[in-house]
Amino acid sequence: MVKEQAQARGKGAGASPARRVGDHGRHGRLSRERVLTSALELVDREGLSALSMRKLGAELGVEAMALYRYADGKDALLDGLVEALYLELEERLTAEPGPSTEEPAWRSELHRIARATYDVCLAHPQAVPLLTTRMLAVPLAQRPLAVLKDHERVLTLLHDAGLDETRLPAVFRAFTAWLLGYVSTELRPMVDNADEPDPAFRLGLHRMPPQELPTLRETAPSLADRGGPEGLAAGLDALLDRFAGMG
Repeated sequence: MVKEQAQARGKGAGASPARRVGDHGRHGRLSRERVLTSALELVDREGLSALSMRKLGAELGVEAMALYRYADGKDALLDGLVEALYLELEERLTAEPGPSTEEPAWRSELHRIARATYDVCLAHPQAVPLLTTRMLAVPLAQRPLAVLKDHERVLTLLHDAGLDETRLPAVFRAFTAWLLGYVSTELRPMVDNADEPDPAFRLGLHRMPPQELPTLRETAPSLADRGGPEGLAAGLDALLDRFAGMG
């Protein structure tokens, strides 16, 4: 009787396709690259809060347990997303050689890295918070190789620029802080009511007490506009002029 009931359940007209316990998903054998690509697509579509081993397994057509071969838990999966972002950055840098400029090579290459990072982040805004939160949680030596290679790339350029052992780490920190800080500022939500045609109500300025926040209320419409790559480049030039001491 039990066997017959199990067979009946398996043959039900409305039954969904069974997920596989092994690592052969609906699109073939899994790989770490496929798992991370699907995870990033899920986050792009539904946000970080939607990511779980169970939901990702459903996306790939396998049981959640099959994913532990490629990521041993949620934190490892989040680190994998950081890795995926930096791998995409590396691909962009490899595919798009820098334009010839009159600037020193090290400086133009830093600009190219900054712009490519900006583009990757705007392509995957839902995953960008991980670039900060996971770096706060994971020690340097345990970060994904793609992240470490990016650190190495920037440090080598600063070394080639002639920075000494005192200025080099200072400029590296400033470069990283400006780049990630700028991207985070660009992606901050500003619109209070997207359906409101009036700019002031759209930004929710009526919620801000005018006597206490007069300058913020006045500046908010300009803050709502993104600075774009031009703002990123201008700030980076100012930073390099100040810290590197080279024009």
